[in-house]
Parts: sequence; C-alpha cells; structure tokens
Amino acid sequence: MTLKKRITTQKKVSCVEIKQNPTSYICKMESMRQQKMGRQLQKELSDIFLRHGRDYFGQHLVTITQVKVSPDLGLAKVYLSVFPNKDTNALFDALDKKKSEVRRHLGNQIGKRTRIIPELAFYHDEVDEHASKMDQLISSLNIPPAADQE
Repeated sequence: MTLKKRITTQKKVSCVEIKQNPTSYICKMESMRQQKMGRQLQKELSDIFLRHGRDYFGQHLVTITQVKVSPDLGLAKVYLSVFPNKDTNALFDALDKKKSEVRRHLGNQIGKRTRIIPELAFYHDEVDEHASKMDQLISSLNIPPAADQE
C-alpha cells in the first residue's frame, strides 16, 4: 500500500510512515478550512496570552509558532516556543491546569463565529533550540580554508 501525492495546491502535506512497509508513506493534506481555523486560533490565542500572559507564563516569553487543527476541528495542537528554556516542564504543567480557562477565553472571542470551540493541547516547539545547537556546532568546527588550485 503505497500512496504518493504531489503538492499541486497550497495545502500543507504531512506524511506518515506505514507500519507494514517502513519505506512507504501516507501523505495527509491539511484542508484550507483547517489552515484557516489554525491561523484564526493562533491570532486569538496570541491575543489571550498577550492580555493574560502573566497569569499563565509568569516571566517567560512565549511565542505561538504553529497551530494544527484536526479535520473535525475538535482538537487544536498549539506549539509554543518558550524563552528562557528553564523549567519548561513546570510551565506546561501549569498551562495544562489552566487549559479550561484559556478555552473559555477563546470561546468568548470566537464563539459567535465558529460552531465548535476546539479542545487545546499544548506542545513545546523545540525547533529554535535545535537550530541554535546546530549553529553552535557548525561555528565550533575547525575547517581549514580551501587551497587555491591554479
């Protein structure tokens, strides 16, 4: 069972490995509706975090990097980048406890425009941390300059 799709539109593609054959992938496209809802949730959640951020994050600087919405719009995975990186587990535990409060604020803002207020799941986005580690590794390499060949 192999399924390959080409990107012909502006939809995002996420590929999942098939368990039977590890070299095969199933590509699932995110619909325009999911993308639109994700952008709307990102905008509204950033507004909520801007107004009530001290209650949720304390002195941490938090950025919403991405919001992925399930096809039925019932679940939103919110990816957060946190600075400084100390005590991120405690921060996410505290945020999980206040998840219903964040969802209530979200419902107050978008309740008239959407039928379903999605459940929120918060994840730590570590892309920036990995990128800075890679930059440090590359800068620490001792590569001699190339010899001129004439």
